[in-house]
Amino acid sequence: MFFRQYYLGCLSHASYLVGDTASGRAVVVDPQRDVGQYLADAEAQGLRIVHVLETHFHADFLSGHLELAERTGASIGYGRAAAGRAEFPIVTFADGDTIDLGAGAGAGTVVLEIRETPGHTPESISIVVWPQGRAGEPYGVLTGDTLFIGDVGRPDLLASVGVTADELARMLYRSLHERLLTLPDATLVYPAHGAGSACGKNLSTETVSTIGEQRRTNYALAPMSVEAFVEAVTQGQTVAPLYFPFAATLNRQARALFDEANGVTRLSLEQVLDAQAAGAIVLDSRDDKSFAAGHLRGSVNVGFSGRFAEYAGEVMRPGTPIVLVTEPGQEDLAATRLARIGFDAVRGALADPVATFVAHPEVVEPLSRLSAAALAERMRTVDDLVVIDVRNAGELASGVIPGSRNISLPALLGRIGELDPAAPTVVHCAGGYRSAIVASLLRAHGFSDVSDLLGGYQAWAVAAGAV
Repeated sequence: MFFRQYYLGCLSHASYLVGDTASGRAVVVDPQRDVGQYLADAEAQGLRIVHVLETHFHADFLSGHLELAERTGASIGYGRAAAGRAEFPIVTFADGDTIDLGAGAGAGTVVLEIRETPGHTPESISIVVWPQGRAGEPYGVLTGDTLFIGDVGRPDLLASVGVTADELARMLYRSLHERLLTLPDATLVYPAHGAGSACGKNLSTETVSTIGEQRRTNYALAPMSVEAFVEAVTQGQTVAPLYFPFAATLNRQARALFDEANGVTRLSLEQVLDAQAAGAIVLDSRDDKSFAAGHLRGSVNVGFSGRFAEYAGEVMRPGTPIVLVTEPGQEDLAATRLARIGFDAVRGALADPVATFVAHPEVVEPLSRLSAAALAERMRTVDDLVVIDVRNAGELASGVIPGSRNISLPALLGRIGELDPAAPTVVHCAGGYRSAIVASLLRAHGFSDVSDLLGGYQAWAVAAGAV
């Protein structure tokens, strides 16, 4: 057996290549959209990808099933409940169905067993990997978004329109106890996501565990009634990123394919300004310090070093034309990261941003940043000051700045109309990354007096003597 996990940290996404080296047949499970690594590894191992299996219709990234099917001729497979919901040809699998990667060669071949595990979505499946056929012991189980390390899939996302969170949570309870916890304790658990994903609330930084370890340590698997389980997994979830419904819909459609070999066009300042005037967002992926020192007026800052694509998907509507400003050499990767969530409308990237800004100071402005002491002074002297806390609700337990208003980043674009563009405004998060995003977004939407709190709530708490 050949088995490899691919972990994409910027989206907390895990995908898998599983093959039978004797027969040369392989499957890819839950692929990211840029599929070159799977093709390269399959070729290196003498494998032919014959199936692309999706554990469910994903909402947090745009899957690469169509790209892989186009490049390899592989079929695209889902759980039985996905029947009739995709615009492209699929095969569906019911509970207990198997895929023999040994092509019927008999005992000792790699077999994949499908287990229907609805709950995160109605069509969710898990895939048990049997390296020596069903007569042996299971090696592991690819649990998709049903079972994570330290958590289980949230049942309240919009990918499951028409089914309530309560109904899905009850399905999830049965899936966990009747389909996954029946596996031997030594069975390895390989989920589709890790820490940072909005598909759960308590995901571990670990990317592999065992059924036994999860039985002992996962809060959602502790002995409890169905009612208690429903309460536990539906409460305290963060606001889902704005782009989730878009990606979930696009994952069911016969959409345009992504070619990772295509480069991003370099644009002159005049071309960038023309695109901006026509409605494009100028997305500046440099770090917050560089952006604050000087940026193209009206641009939005989402730092490349963080969860770039996810946060970019929270500050613009799907389909919005995008012009990039990046560090030299990052243009193509920035476009690829945006394509992973379905944001394909990249019109180009500003050529040589630093030299351009130096040569044209008339189009450049800084971002105001305040220390904790400066914010305290403004709170004492400015009567109509608005302080916006963009942290998620669960982060507020560590404390809040007196008088601040909580609007989490995923909710901001939909609630921006509630705010007064003329009011002096200070934005903060936990450490400064998200607040730089929001401060720039407000400026781009016409807010005249916006500042970002340096160091976020952590800096405020230290200055106030709270920690």
